[in-house]
Amino acid sequence: MAYEVAGALHAPLDVFLVRKLGVPDHDELAMGAIASGGLVVINDDVVRGFGIPPQVIQRVAAEEGRELLRRERAYREGRRPLDVTGKVVILVDDGLATGSSMAAAVSALKEMHPAKIVVAVPAAPDSTCRALKTIVDEMVCATTPSPFFAVGQSYYDFAQTTDDEVRQLLRDSSNGAASPLSE
Repeated sequence: MAYEVAGALHAPLDVFLVRKLGVPDHDELAMGAIASGGLVVINDDVVRGFGIPPQVIQRVAAEEGRELLRRERAYREGRRPLDVTGKVVILVDDGLATGSSMAAAVSALKEMHPAKIVVAVPAAPDSTCRALKTIVDEMVCATTPSPFFAVGQSYYDFAQTTDDEVRQLLRDSSNGAASPLSE
C-alpha cells in the first residue's frame, strides 16, 4: 500500500514499524504497542481491565522489541532511516481497527519533529478515524464500512505481504521507482 502511495506522489519510501503488545493468552487483543525507536504506548483500559502487572508488560514489550528490531534490520538492508525532520510524513497502513498501533507510530514519529503527519488508510471504522484525527495534522480514511468487523473484509485478497516482498519494494523505491519529493 505505502509503495503505491509513494510512487504516485514521487516520494521517498521507508518503513516505520509498530508491533502490537498482545495480552497474554489473548494475543489478538492489544494492551499497547511498541514503535520504531522503542517508544511503548500502553492501552490503560485493557491493562487495568485484565489486571496486567508491569513486569508482564515489560516482558512482552522486550519480546516484541526484539522482533521489531529484527524486522527493521532485515527490511533496511543497511539503509539508514529517512530524516523526517521538518518534512511532511504520510503514515500508510492497509487498514485500521482500533488504531492503537497507528497511535503508537504517531507518538514515536512526533519525537522526530516532522513538519506534518498525515495518516492514510483504505479502511477503518469511523470512530477510529475520528480519534486519530485529533492527534495528526490530516487523516485520510478512504472508506469507513459500517458495521466494521475486520480490516480484511474490505479486501478481495488480504494476503499478507512477506518479508521478501517488503525488502524488494524498499529496494525498488531506493533505486528510483518512487523518486524523492521535491521540497
